[in-house]
Amino acid sequence: MQNPNNTLWIKSPLATLNLACAGGVVVRGNTIVELVAEGNTPNSQIDETFDASQHVMLPGLINAHHHFYQTLTRAHPVALNKELFSWLTSLYPVWAKLQPEMVEVSTQIALSELLLSGCTTANDHHYLFPRGLEQAIDIQVEQSRKLGVRVHLTRGSMSLGKDQGGLPPQSTVQSEDTILTDSERLIHRYHDHADGAMVRVALAPCSPFSVSTDLMKSSAQLAEQHDVQLHTHLAETHDETEFCLKMFGQRPVDYLESVGWLNKRTWLAHGIHFNDEEILRLGKAGVGIAHCPSSNMLLASGQCPTLDLEAAGSPVGIGVDGSASNDGSNMIMEVRQALLLQRLRYGASRITHQKVIDWATRGSAACLGRDDIGEITVGKQADLAFFRLNEIQFAGAGDPLAALILCGAQRADRVMVAGRWRVADGCIEGLDIEALKARQRELAAQLR
Repeated sequence: MQNPNNTLWIKSPLATLNLACAGGVVVRGNTIVELVAEGNTPNSQIDETFDASQHVMLPGLINAHHHFYQTLTRAHPVALNKELFSWLTSLYPVWAKLQPEMVEVSTQIALSELLLSGCTTANDHHYLFPRGLEQAIDIQVEQSRKLGVRVHLTRGSMSLGKDQGGLPPQSTVQSEDTILTDSERLIHRYHDHADGAMVRVALAPCSPFSVSTDLMKSSAQLAEQHDVQLHTHLAETHDETEFCLKMFGQRPVDYLESVGWLNKRTWLAHGIHFNDEEILRLGKAGVGIAHCPSSNMLLASGQCPTLDLEAAGSPVGIGVDGSASNDGSNMIMEVRQALLLQRLRYGASRITHQKVIDWATRGSAACLGRDDIGEITVGKQADLAFFRLNEIQFAGAGDPLAALILCGAQRADRVMVAGRWRVADGCIEGLDIEALKARQRELAAQLR
């Protein structure tokens, strides 16, 4: 058992992003306290040493957008080969049948899959609260604590059902008073403003086509009052743009500004269909963008203008998105997808392996409004992912850091969150993963 009070030297990694720690890092408690130059030994008194000479060491990957419950509906027969709006309308009635145990188990599955892929911090956008599922976020908090994963859980919402001109069925929407009251409850109960926070809460009306203008405005006011982040889907498809023009008489970014969301508190999922003027406005406001390449390809939504957004001033992170539109929760594979998709837009020389890793670490941290994670630097949280290059796809590989992305790493060998090993030798500490998978299969069968 790891002693959290010990000082640990993670020695001589095979490769890492930060050359200042080529000789390793020293971790005390939940914090990185020293970087060791190549060939040097630590200045700190060391209690334990971990030999990382066979591992590529990365900052823990940070997932900036997900829907954990969708792990129950991967490759669902009703949703195959469809684009966003038809895909959603096919699945909403299925998701309306969610029950508390389904949220519990799907959260465990999603967080476990993320952990095993080197992810140490995960955002989840949960917006479905049918009758009996009012405690969904509480369930997610409990499961994240069991697994020791850092989470940003968003109190999502849908208030605009079909009867009001929205997309979701009425059984999946809530009243605005219910949404705002519960949002405030969750902030008071779980949100931790401190550095090193393991749980933070954000407010996340689902999308312009599923909530009212009043709810968007009220959510922005509540977020400002309690100093929490705001999150929503925006500019994912041309259908969404047409909906906003028809419903509000505005393009999505104009609508976002009109409801008080065009500021640094906000990060958006997808952000594909912006014009040049909108990109400049988003950048000037510091609005973050979670790029979700696999989902964008699977639903044929388009390509996020990542480098243009970055140049304008917007943080860009990476999200795996829902496991019904990916259909996985593997963060290191999503980094590779970002490289491949973005090279089609910007070319090979501008989209490097270092760039996409930076999006998945520092960029995602900035989207979540955090400066204590996402880097291997003294004073940052000891969130680290270690990958071995001993699988067949790496045979013959040259540059270890590039090989991690180009050759398609799929699984981390070790993962540390807040200074504690959560994955060792490719296994999650204390988890019966076979029993978990079996129960997930049983629950998923109830939704088909």
